[in-house]
Amino acid sequence: MKCRNKFRPATKEAKTLNLLKQKLSVLISGNDPRYRPRPTVREALRSPKLLLRESLAGLVVALALIPEAISFSILAGVDPRVGLFSSFVMAITTSILGGRPAMISAATGAVALVIAPVARDYGLDYFLATVILAGAFQLILGGLGAAKLMRFIPRSVMLGFVNALAILIFMAQLPHLIGVPFAVYWLVGLGLIVMIVMPRFTKVIPAPLVAIVLVSAMVVVMAISVPRVGDEGELPESLPELLIPNVPLTLETFNIIAPFALAMALVGLLESLMTAKLVDEITDTHSQKTRESLAQGVGNILSGFLGGMGGCAMIGQTMINVKASGARTRISTFLAGVFLLILVVSLGDIVAQIPMAALVAVMLMVSFGTFDWHSIQLSTLKRMPKSETTVMVATVAVVVWTHNLAIGVIVGVIVAMIAFARRVAHFASVTRTVGGDDEVSVAYYTVEGELFFASSNDLTTLFEYSDDPDEIVIDVTNSHIWDASTIAALDSITTKYESMHKNVYIKGMNQASERLHGRLTGNLGQE
Repeated sequence: MKCRNKFRPATKEAKTLNLLKQKLSVLISGNDPRYRPRPTVREALRSPKLLLRESLAGLVVALALIPEAISFSILAGVDPRVGLFSSFVMAITTSILGGRPAMISAATGAVALVIAPVARDYGLDYFLATVILAGAFQLILGGLGAAKLMRFIPRSVMLGFVNALAILIFMAQLPHLIGVPFAVYWLVGLGLIVMIVMPRFTKVIPAPLVAIVLVSAMVVVMAISVPRVGDEGELPESLPELLIPNVPLTLETFNIIAPFALAMALVGLLESLMTAKLVDEITDTHSQKTRESLAQGVGNILSGFLGGMGGCAMIGQTMINVKASGARTRISTFLAGVFLLILVVSLGDIVAQIPMAALVAVMLMVSFGTFDWHSIQLSTLKRMPKSETTVMVATVAVVVWTHNLAIGVIVGVIVAMIAFARRVAHFASVTRTVGGDDEVSVAYYTVEGELFFASSNDLTTLFEYSDDPDEIVIDVTNSHIWDASTIAALDSITTKYESMHKNVYIKGMNQASERLHGRLTGNLGQE
């Protein structure tokens, strides 16, 4: 009697299926070790030290968010409460749904600049409808995998982005340092000294929080007359309420708000994903960019329905949270939103008394810490290729000029693409040898390098058509054909030889090149 073997080796198909199931399970559960935060929320909740650090970081961020949100509301042409409510909603939503722990999302200047014309020309209802539509666009873009495009942003653009950010944060503080009482300067200096010296002794309590409390206490006790948070705008006295924009649901409305909504969606996603990548590098952890894109969309939709102006990741406040305060989990982001609401609604009178000098000191410290000083050292600049330095400088210059990080990044990527194409274009080379026997001579052309539009444009000029014998062999073993421009160039070479009644053979194509060549050759309009 034969015994059936219950432990037969799994087939290749079964192994592949099991592997796919495991990957799908990881994707759904979010248990991929690469994306597992360190520390986790559970670990932070069980550790009093970590929980205190996360809580205090959230408080510092909330305090820093208030004047920023008010300023961006004014920039967008709406009531300060619109920016504050938006910051609360974005912070809470992304803390729960986002793919980058410890990253702060709130009302931002980039978003305000993009949609400001809507509030000015069409009113608040159209403004809120634009925010909601922008969130819907972000959901679509996130679902289509727009986050994967981050891999095409070079390091030089990232460096330019970071340095430009630091410069913008510094420049944003200048209005608070010009034409102000002299006391502002020594209060800012005191705040900076506290944040520089204190971390050398203890990091349990974030130095920015101590600086804010100390400077505020001195101003109140000594009755020093300096600009305060309350001078920036009126704080709300009630919770945000559900608000459905009163706009006609027509194609005309869509045509009005869609361009602004799409621009807001793109700017918001780009700035958020760039910030997430920056936090990845600082914390040495991975983030889920697609999840973050979807969270930004949900946050903007909720923000619009609750009377907020929408937003995206805030780089300055994120640096306060991650770099200055040492936060690493979603707890800090969540509490930043909670503290913000409590501070502006319940403790508005107290918050209004905080001197702007304290917050300016914090932001100046963040600016200094964000700038990559190593990238501008003379030794670094000498070692780096000029093209890399050019890309970084171009990114910084455009961002500082336009005050828009997204535009700067786009220009930086374009400059990097041009520099790369120029560099790679010189990698293709053609070597000619003539061999054969006494009866038949053969011209051998060995092509090496990457063949695409930039390098293949000159390919046709590297052959000695008239001087070659009747047999020509073009060897592309050490090259790769990337596009139709190269196929067209090869067709042109072949056609020219054939017009002279000479035979051309192309050999050595890899599988991908052969597939592309077989599909396109003779079909590109060559005569």
